[in-house]
Amino acid sequence: MHDRQSHNMARRFDIVVAGGGLVGMAIAYGLARAGKRVAVCDGADSAHRAARGNFGLVWVQGKGGRCLPYAQWSRESSERWSAFAAQLQRETGVDAGFERPGGIELCETVEQLEAGQQLLESIRAQDSSLAYDVLDLKALKARVPAASDRLAGALYSPHDGHASPLYTLRAMQQAFQRRGGTYLPRNEVRDIRPRSDGFEIDAANGTLDAGRVVLAAGLDNARLAPMVGMHAPVTPLRGQIMVTERLAPFLDYPTLVVRQTPEGSVLLGDSAEPVGFDDGQTRAVMADIARRARTAFPLLAHARVVRAWGALRIMTPDGLPVYEESRTHPGAFLAICHSGVTLAAAHADVIAPWIAGGAQPAILYPFVATRFSNSTDAHAL
Repeated sequence: MHDRQSHNMARRFDIVVAGGGLVGMAIAYGLARAGKRVAVCDGADSAHRAARGNFGLVWVQGKGGRCLPYAQWSRESSERWSAFAAQLQRETGVDAGFERPGGIELCETVEQLEAGQQLLESIRAQDSSLAYDVLDLKALKARVPAASDRLAGALYSPHDGHASPLYTLRAMQQAFQRRGGTYLPRNEVRDIRPRSDGFEIDAANGTLDAGRVVLAAGLDNARLAPMVGMHAPVTPLRGQIMVTERLAPFLDYPTLVVRQTPEGSVLLGDSAEPVGFDDGQTRAVMADIARRARTAFPLLAHARVVRAWGALRIMTPDGLPVYEESRTHPGAFLAICHSGVTLAAAHADVIAPWIAGGAQPAILYPFVATRFSNSTDAHAL
């Protein structure tokens, strides 16, 4: 990425975004698209980056069982994704790899299948636009012949899809810069000082002035939020992923545990470990990921794993996002979520116009940090 730090550090911006990951860059791109003068202060390459561990799902089914607005918010973003990806490709030539064939949740046992069906039905009882099908083993194998005979069945929803997290991030970053945005890598925010006319932001390579500031720095939001009178109850949750060599196409649908990319490599995952800031890998978790993958697709038994890594998700106490403007320092916004790919389109299309000065969309009203009674809740995952 081209670095325009040297001659931009003294400039005043309409908006400074702290954090250049999937959340911050989607919002920044939306703001630049709205004609705002925007700078993104990104951290060092060594920073904890959730995008590295993102499985790449644009996922709707099963979300929002305890919070209907989250189900609706996820589905709204999924509906926006096709146009979002097409616009990014037109502007940059980068294909985010988005496909929306529907998603399949594989179930090893009848109990899992029934529990999943009950969850989806409870959501559909409140929102009839949620579509899903219950697939017995025969119906599953008709769609996915490589699926194991040992599975009980699956749940299918046409709302689901997948994309490449890193191509999506690259496309947003390039589109942001092409629209005049200023990307400042290795320039993490160290201090934010509210002033009568906006904010003074001390970053690693100098000071910036901004009328508004967006905190989209993932786990670092816990440190930054109190500077603007806010509270960011975030904790890390490690996920581990393995990637196989490229294989002949066998899986046309994303699933929660196995996803084949357009290039042919296969992502294996879906682990969740509250282990603090350790983003390493462990043999026990990788063995369990491999077991579930082989159980679902026997052909993977002989596939070679070529890469494995861990990364930290950003979790709130209830797993739901936070989108909030500071009450004590208006113009400072907090954005927290762990579904940076699923929600990227909505962040650019809906969150950015609000931060740019529009009315707060009603669907966002439940997603305020004030729903957490005190800071100790941050550890109650």
